[in-house]
Amino acid sequence: MTRAAERAVAVARPGAEPRSDTAGVVSRCLAALVDVVVVVGIGLGAQLAFGGVRLFVTGPPFRMPDLSAWLTGVLGWAVAVLYLAVSWTVTGGTVGDRLLGLRVTDRAGRLLGITRALLRAVLCIALPVGLFWIPFSRRHASLQDVIVAGAVRYHHF
Repeated sequence: MTRAAERAVAVARPGAEPRSDTAGVVSRCLAALVDVVVVVGIGLGAQLAFGGVRLFVTGPPFRMPDLSAWLTGVLGWAVAVLYLAVSWTVTGGTVGDRLLGLRVTDRAGRLLGITRALLRAVLCIALPVGLFWIPFSRRHASLQDVIVAGAVRYHHF
């Protein structure tokens, strides 16, 4: 059935929603940039909170935590994976996804379970260039979506 036919059927049936179009590489990259800012904000907030607790316990002066580069990287990676996986499992979208009207689901349109959301999050962080498979895919799927049988569609929240 063509997309025009799906829309016509949806108009004929009250309450039916047409299948959403799959998202392209530009909107998904923009959503990812927003999510990078959110993850950096979460990390900065955590450091400020830790510094505040240390100030409360030990007294002045206020100092930010001085973490090693590898620990900062590991913690940043973990925060990013958890943020993505929880967002996709609970609501189907991160802050960036919601701003751009995107929803991450399985191919049938259901929310991803925690296992597939975690795997997709790890793949997105470890292999962000997987987004550049989208223009070559018939169904506009990134490499991450191909592996977890997922889809990213335009959606009205």
